[in-house]
Amino acid sequence: MPRIYLDHAATTPLRPQARAAMEEGFALWANPSSPHGEGRRARAALEDARERIKASLGWSGEVIFTSGASEAAELALDAANAVHDIASAVEHDAVLRGDRPEWTLPVRPDGAADLRALSAESRPSDLLVDDPENRSLVAVQHVNSETGNRQHIGFAAEVVHDNGGLLLIDCAQSAGKFAIPQMADLAIVSAHKFGGPVGVGALLVKDYAMLHPSGGQERGYRRGTENLPGVLAMAAALEACGDPYVDPGVIEPLDSFASEVRALGGEWLSDRLSDPTPYIRAIAMPGISAQAQLMRFDMAGIAVSQGSACSSGTMKRSHVLTAMGLPDELADRTIRVSFGWTTTRQEVERFCEVWLDMARQAG
Repeated sequence: MPRIYLDHAATTPLRPQARAAMEEGFALWANPSSPHGEGRRARAALEDARERIKASLGWSGEVIFTSGASEAAELALDAANAVHDIASAVEHDAVLRGDRPEWTLPVRPDGAADLRALSAESRPSDLLVDDPENRSLVAVQHVNSETGNRQHIGFAAEVVHDNGGLLLIDCAQSAGKFAIPQMADLAIVSAHKFGGPVGVGALLVKDYAMLHPSGGQERGYRRGTENLPGVLAMAAALEACGDPYVDPGVIEPLDSFASEVRALGGEWLSDRLSDPTPYIRAIAMPGISAQAQLMRFDMAGIAVSQGSACSSGTMKRSHVLTAMGLPDELADRTIRVSFGWTTTRQEVERFCEVWLDMARQAG
């Protein structure tokens, strides 16, 4: 039986359009910064891809190419014209790494960032003040990579902008699937989340004036020769994304499956969420740890994950589920499944069948 891949939130298989675009980039390859004819042709292709990406995302600002979402987050946090960093407790590790945020927004049990905490009565007095010399950068995920919950970006933008702050939205899990929130000042995207290649992404910037340059390429805002084959493939992958991203018929079996999960004493985490999205689902199985589930699914030819690929290898409990207040025992039994352009209805049905068999045996 062919292997079933249900870990699309980590890396979605490369689309044929993206593969063809990469081959075009390899054939065209020259340093886009070189002044000779080959370099100018490479530059023209790079800038054409930049405009295509902006058009696909409906983004009217600027696009700075990076090696992926983590570098885009690093660039935003390092280069934004802001003094203070604030982030929600369920952000990706690239945003929460070290002591980066000076203050972490709490998260409600339904997975939504408690944006009311940004009010003057709740936040530290020196943060999010309407002062250009003391500006705050607030980072909020659009769609969470572990639960699939979508944050209320409109309200976040209103609060942040009313207090003179900059809003950074992590759109790694939503670009190509949902519209990019145009009220963001900066946004993070990653090509391999929507069928592009690994190793390329972008930081979207409403205005270059929101950043201070470091020198180098990308208008002086990012050092390093641009990955032309990757950028061309990223543009092609975005253009190939459909609306909806996945045919509803593919994931329809999950509706009846959710009822069976509940009946067996499992937990369908979408029931808890404020705004669950269809392409990422978190499920807790009764009686079996997530690590044991992963091994058994792997033996059954099904690839799933325990959480974010950037942290799941560390064998630590999910900071996202902890921030939501899930009991440790429940969090430790939770796996993530996610769906993409290659997922078939038969694969979803097979996953449901294996999950239910496993849960019944454990009971």
